Amino acid sequence: MGRATEIVSILLFIALSQHRVLPISSFSHTTQDFEESEAPRNLKQERDHAHEVHCSRERSRAAWKIIEEYLMPFVERELYQISSSCKLHPDNDLFRDQEQHKIHMDTNEWRCGYCKKSFRAEKFLDQHFDNRHNNLLNVSHSKCFADLCGALHCDLVMNSRAPKAKCNPAAAVRNRHLCESLADSCFPVNRGLSASRLHEIFLHQFCDAHTCSGGEAAKYFVSGYFNLDFDDASYVLPCRIFVPQEMRKGTQELKRISGHGLKAKPS
Repeated sequence: MGRATEIVSILLFIALSQHRVLPISSFSHTTQDFEESEAPRNLKQERDHAHEVHCSRERSRAAWKIIEEYLMPFVERELYQISSSCKLHPDNDLFRDQEQHKIHMDTNEWRCGYCKKSFRAEKFLDQHFDNRHNNLLNVSHSKCFADLCGALHCDLVMNSRAPKAKCNPAAAVRNRHLCESLADSCFPVNRGLSASRLHEIFLHQFCDAHTCSGGEAAKYFVSGYFNLDFDDASYVLPCRIFVPQEMRKGTQELKRISGHGLKAKPS
């Protein structure tokens, strides 16, 4: 009787031991399956994060519009090649390729140059680029034209009206410093006469307007002419220029020699 009880106890112990092993094995397989199912999800999240862009498309577009309309005519007149290291160079615009693939068919029709899909407004095409063609952005160099907006007066172009806010002297100083650093890096005066002229034009076209003189942060576009006197020839070119509010009245022809003098256009 005692021996029979001992045998039953041994068999029961073996059975219980096997029963304990099974859940561990099952849990191991479950964990492996969970990890395998999570891998594609994590990979997708990494891809989505890789294409996440922290750069305003709207402000970048405004910056390029200003460069194209208020700077490039002078650059083309001088036959000057802007260095790719200059932050104003088109290659440094994160959205430049996408903007060039916009086809404005009609007032209420915009077409994607990549896939030919049509949209009734530019903002919907922008959303399409973000959702469908975001992988085509060159995010490797972290370049963003919107970062130049302080120097280039993007808010004036985007709002189309003079701002009502009080002028911030610290912001004016900061934006003027950024503006002057762009002039120095993009148009070094030691690169010849053309670079010197463009340096002077850039300072007058953009940087001089960064001031709180007059008490209000109000600037305007004024049609007129640049007449810069250099040793070799007079330099005259039609332009539209940023000027502070207090300089607006009667300002049509702008002359910059060594100082900041203004000369009214002869009647």
